[in-house]
Amino acid sequence: MSSSLSHRLISLDAMRGFTIAAMIIVNDPGSWDHVYAPLLHKDWNGITPTDFIYPFFLFIVGVSIALAYQKRLDKNADKGDLVKKIVMRSLKIFALGIFLWLWPDFDFSSVRWAGVLQRIALVFLPCGMLFLYTNWQQQLKIGAGILLAYWIIMAYLPVPGIGAPDLSVPEKNWAHFIDNKLLPGVLWQKTWDPEGILSTFPAIVTGITGMLIGRIILDIKDDFKKLTWIFFSGWAMVVVGGIWNWFFPINKPIWTSSYVMYTSGLAALSLAAFMLIVDMKGIKRWTTLGRIYGANAIASYVLAGMLTLIFYHNVFGGVGLNELFMKTATGIGFSSKLASLFYAILYMLIIYIPTYILYKKKIFIKV
Repeated sequence: MSSSLSHRLISLDAMRGFTIAAMIIVNDPGSWDHVYAPLLHKDWNGITPTDFIYPFFLFIVGVSIALAYQKRLDKNADKGDLVKKIVMRSLKIFALGIFLWLWPDFDFSSVRWAGVLQRIALVFLPCGMLFLYTNWQQQLKIGAGILLAYWIIMAYLPVPGIGAPDLSVPEKNWAHFIDNKLLPGVLWQKTWDPEGILSTFPAIVTGITGMLIGRIILDIKDDFKKLTWIFFSGWAMVVVGGIWNWFFPINKPIWTSSYVMYTSGLAALSLAAFMLIVDMKGIKRWTTLGRIYGANAIASYVLAGMLTLIFYHNVFGGVGLNELFMKTATGIGFSSKLASLFYAILYMLIIYIPTYILYKKKIFIKV
């Protein structure tokens, strides 16, 4: 696609797939006791490369909404029908998140209602509705309003029983208070959840930033101007996020406003680079793994979650495959952290095999 960026973006599919592949790698080390620091989430304030992955995916969700639903609107699709499809898709993704938590024991007495797929569903639903019923200026105002309101609530509004919020500790803020009071089921951090209720609102804005970049892709016809605006928008968001960090620290667990801006900016810059290299220059052979993963992104993620039953549980004489791999690799001289990383990459490549078969058979599982 060297002539125009107006057609389907191979770059977006590739970026989505590489994001899923990275998500599988950081989620599935050979041993959680031996992981390189950049492959772990930051415990609280601050950021690591691993903290880029989830917001990158939500950003891509937003871009995809803009490209896919504008195409349907241009064909005079009925908005009521589109709403039904958005709601149904959101429910399916949410249900898959619950399914992965219950797998394989299906103990319904300990359900975690929050989670990665659940948040994707809760971002996709309002973003889809906003795209159908608002213009980009309204979406920009809504997104900015949410981020500013979240900042004020989290940084300055007194928390019942605590007083002034303290963003240096997890337990002294409104996200923790609301999760502890209102979020049912199992919470990832016992008394709060990183995919909790209040922090979902700024996560929605991550999707909105993707929709706004999607609007640039749709509306600006000149490829050079298109990429210039995406690069500039990404740079501006990174700067805003960096400055905001001084007052409202970059923090993934509570998805702070500075975190939204910083990671959305990096995602926009990454997409622009992908578009330049892949779509404009036509250099795309290196994107094969990304394009194949991207074609069945949610299905690949779910499969990776399900197959941990085989690759991580004690099914071989009371020892898991990951433990056998770690013992063998360290026994021949690999460091524990390197062996753990090799296992994660191997697991990602194993998930790639059925994903590749689906791709070659042109089977695309639309959740």
